[in-house]
This record gives sequence, structure tokens and C-alpha cells, in this order.
Amino acid sequence: MSSHTPNIESLQHEERVFPPPEQFRQSARIGSLEDYESLRAEASASPETFWARMAEELHWFKKWDTVLEWTLPHAKWFVGGKLNISYNCLDRHLQSARRNKAAIIWEGEPGEQRTLTYQQLHSQVCRFANVLKRSGVETGDRVALYMPLIPELAIAMLACARIGATHSIVFGGFSADSLKDRINDAGCKLVVTADGGYRRGSEIALKPTVDEALKHTPTVKGCVVVRRTGTRIHMEAGRDHWWHELMETVDAKCPAEELDSEHPLYILYTSGTTGKPKGILHTTGGYLLQAHLTTKWIFDIKDEDIYWCTADIGWVTGHSYVVYGPLSNGATVLMYEGAPNHPEPDRFWQIIERHGVNIFYTAPTAIRAFIKWGEQWPLKHDLSSLRLLGTVGEPINPEAWMWYREIIGKGRCPIVDTWWQTETGAIMISPLPGVTATKPGSATKPLPGIEVDVMTKAGEAVGANEGGYLVIKRPWPSMLRTIWGDDERYQQQYWSEIEGVYFAGDGARRDADGYFWIMGRVDDVINVSGHRLGTAEVESALVSHEAVAEAAVVARPDEIKGSAIVAFVTLEGQHKTSDALKEELRKHVTREIGSLARPDEIRFTDALPKTRSGKIMRRLLRELATGGAVRGDTTTLEDFSVLEKLRAEEE
Repeated sequence: MSSHTPNIESLQHEERVFPPPEQFRQSARIGSLEDYESLRAEASASPETFWARMAEELHWFKKWDTVLEWTLPHAKWFVGGKLNISYNCLDRHLQSARRNKAAIIWEGEPGEQRTLTYQQLHSQVCRFANVLKRSGVETGDRVALYMPLIPELAIAMLACARIGATHSIVFGGFSADSLKDRINDAGCKLVVTADGGYRRGSEIALKPTVDEALKHTPTVKGCVVVRRTGTRIHMEAGRDHWWHELMETVDAKCPAEELDSEHPLYILYTSGTTGKPKGILHTTGGYLLQAHLTTKWIFDIKDEDIYWCTADIGWVTGHSYVVYGPLSNGATVLMYEGAPNHPEPDRFWQIIERHGVNIFYTAPTAIRAFIKWGEQWPLKHDLSSLRLLGTVGEPINPEAWMWYREIIGKGRCPIVDTWWQTETGAIMISPLPGVTATKPGSATKPLPGIEVDVMTKAGEAVGANEGGYLVIKRPWPSMLRTIWGDDERYQQQYWSEIEGVYFAGDGARRDADGYFWIMGRVDDVINVSGHRLGTAEVESALVSHEAVAEAAVVARPDEIKGSAIVAFVTLEGQHKTSDALKEELRKHVTREIGSLARPDEIRFTDALPKTRSGKIMRRLLRELATGGAVRGDTTTLEDFSVLEKLRAEEE
């Protein structure tokens, strides 16, 4: 770290403020500043009393003895309490009018549609729970789920939770080696998969990948296969069984197991890792409480709403905000299997119009893609059903935030820009849409009960508008409990960087109003002449230029400055690449945030390499920028041709 600047420098300034629309505020679950401040004050004065009161919203077979046991860095929440997530998401709704309400509305990429009411979903979950038990799966066993975005994935999750089996969902874009490593690390007993799924009009085969992985997975005793595409696949006798055939052999009665609050619910391996997989472990009671509360508060979820989170269930956003959080609130959840631009770039807007979606939660990288494709696509559709918009996955630049507000929300929908991680389990920093005045690009303030700060590496809080390291100072219910099978790595990675606090791995600043601005991963910080700059701010400055649809900024070594800034830029459709435009963009960044952030090199590209969850794979761009070969795991790439084109341009 440079002796000149011990912290990350923040150069971005944003002055626009948007109060909650009055009409929205009047009907919001939390619609007054007094109620909001009362919650914050209660949580600050006595966190355990606060969380205990909140936990009364869940169904408990047995109430807890102790709210929190905390021995840094290990937490146990609601110790002695007994509950079941599947019961909280399904059974308790069957005693009300929600019994016949749509729980899941599903649309396949080819166009099929299915609706499952809470009663129907409960029946399917109970049946598959019995399939699991008949297959030899017991409480405490691990089950790997490697599936497309179909209702059976949610059914399998809830069935595992019902009997106390720990699920490990592996995103359907991972390679056979990656799947094998995750199965072996968790010691999975059963794999649930499908013949395939659909993406951009093509079939994505899944079963052949499973077959290859299962050659080297000694703990796996069986494989259940959903027939999705109908393509002929290999079914190994004695090991492989069709989902639909097994479901016909069991009944629809399966009482939910009464599980300890700290019973392991799921292991989720973080994406983009190399070497040994890193399995994040979440447990039952605390995780459900925070997923439940944040869904209710942040999305202002109502019984009449149709809610759509576009994330794949293979990522943590899908766990918390497609399945567990919404269903525990009795919501109607929309699920869509495929790509946002198939067969045309208005597929999402068609879906919103067709189903009357009210709440729409998606990623900034998707929003930037929408901008690149052109506003004519959403303008073709009636989006008046929307009342709330959300963003998740990475910082959103102010110009994309404004486009989202004006073109999609027509200036009347609040935007909840949410910050959280796989490790936190649930949203930690976010506006409450009926209360919080929003600023484009800011996740605003921590939620009640969440104590967040911005610090130096020495553990000292920084001043207003100074960049630093984002930390969490108190345990929270949905926090990860450890890294599966590697507690030493858990302690080293999350609790040793800054003494006594959880280090999130993100840079941030807090402005004079107490609003947090996430500056991106600290490993994406660029050291230029002794100044540490967050890449997110440089990217935001580039995207604020009318010609730029999307940008990714990385560093390459520089003998004089330490690091040089390399920007990969995609343009809006009508703009052409030229040396003059490169120079104009450099000057634009200088005007926006200063000469220190002026890119040394700008490379125009048709697309950026992204995971299927929409995150830009900056690691690959760093390797390309330094002229080295691309190394490490690329199996989560959405489109391998993007990488090939970038390599060709390099040559």
C-alpha cells in the first residue's frame, strides 16, 4: 500500500436526490420516517431484543433459549429454537386464502407457461421430499442440484429443507470438473439435474456434464433427472432415475422436520474462484429471518403483487430473493428460464407487460445491456404495472440508474439499490422505498440492526467522503457460519484483515448525509502514482458519456506510475469507434473525476466477458490487458466468443 494514501480515494460526486413518491409512501409497509428511525433506534439500543422481536414473524416449533451466542468470529442465532424453512414457505400459508394463490409463475424460453399455487407447490415439495428419503437421503446429508431455471429447482430446494438435507446448488454453466470439485468438497450423496435447458434459442445440455463429473465422485449414490428438453441422454442403470417416474411412486404427505435453528441449510460455492472451491455455509433460523424481513421491507411486498427477481437460483440472489424470502412472505414469484434478448431484446419487457409484473429486481449489467440495445425496445411495451425497481450484484453507475428510473420506471417507481454478498446471506444496505430519499449510484444506508462502517486497514473510521474499506461491526442473523470444511480459511479471509470486524472485500465511502457509496472490490483498486482509485468510479464516469453503453476498467503494470488504467468500452449502437472518440472519452473522465483517473488506454469492444449472472469477469480483462494468457476457470462465461474476439483484437 502506498505511503502517500493509506486508503482508497473517492473522486465521484453526485448531487441529485429523489424523495419517495408520495403515492408510494402512503401505502408502503414502512412509510414514515418516524417508524424507520424507531426501528433503527430499537436495533441500536438492544440488537438481541430487536432481532428476537423480529423473529416472532416466523413459525417456530419450539422457541429459542438464547438469541445470540457470539465468540468472534463464530455466531449462533436463536440457539435451541426449532423450525423448518419449507414449513415457513409453504405450510403456514395453507391455512389462509393464500392456499389457492399463485406461488410460482414460470415461463420457459421457448414460451411455455406453468403456474403453481401454494397448495400445488406444497404437494410437489412433499412428494419430492419422499423421493429423497426413498433414495436414502437423510437429515444432514448433502444433495447437489445442477439444473436450469425451472420450478423443479425450487421444489428440490424446498424438499431438501423439509427433511433437513443440506442443498448445494451448482450453477448450470459450470464445467464437469467444477461440478465434480463441488460435489466432492461437500460430500454429496445425491445429484438432481435435468437433461438440459434453453438459452438464447439453443439447448444447453446438462446431463452429459453430470455424467462426466460422476466418474470421480465416490460419495454420490444416485442421480435424479428432470425431463426438460426431451433430448435422448444416457441413463445409467441403478444410478439414474427420471424425476417424473419417481414422483408417481410416492404420496404427497411429508411432515416437515423440526430442525435446530443452526442446522445447515445450504452450501453455496462462490463463483470465479480457482483452486479449492470455497463453500459458503448458511444455516436455518437466522438466514430465514433476514431473507424474510428484507424481502418484506425493501420490496414492500404485498399479497396482490407479482414479483420478479431475474437472478438464476444458482446464485445467492436466487436463493434469498427468488425462493426463500418471497415464499416465506406468501408472494407470487415470476421465474423466467432464458435470456433477456431472445428472440428479441424486448423479452423482459414483454414478460412484464404480459404478466403485469409489479416489482422488478435485476442487475446493473443487465440495465447497461438494455441501454445498449436501445430504449425503443421497452418503449414498445406497457410497463405501467411496475411500482418498484431494484438493482443487485454490483455498484450501479448514476447514468444507468437515471435511465432505469426514467425509461423503465417513468419517474414514478422508487429504485432500491441493494448491497450484500453471498457471505452476508441477505441485503445489508438499501433504501426503504417508502422512506429513503435516493441518490443515483448510492445504496444509501444500512438496514435496522446492521452496523456498517468505512475504515482504514488499521481499523480507524474514516471521515465523510473519504474512501476506505467496508466492514460490518456486529454479527447479523443471516451471516455465513464458516467455509465448509475449512474454518481456518473462513477466519483468515473474513476476520483477519481488520481486527475484530468482518471485512467485506469492498471499498466504500460514506457521504456527509451518511449514505454509503460502494466503490467496487478492493482487488479491483488501481494504484496510480501512489493514489488508490476504485475502478467503479472510473467506469461510472465513462458510462456517463452519451456514446458509451458499458465500460470495464482494469490495471496493467506501469514502470513509472505503478499501474496504468486500461478501459474496455462498448458503444451505443449509433456511435462508431475512432481515435478521436478515444481522446474525447479520456477528456470526459478528466472533467468528471480528475486527471488522475484519465485512462491510459481505451479499447473498444462489441461485448464484455461476463458470467451468466451478469458480472463482468475483470480478471480475464486484467490478464488480457497485461498481454498474458488467460488463466483460471472460464466455465461461467456467458459467451465464449466474446473472449475469442478480445484475444483476436489483442493479437
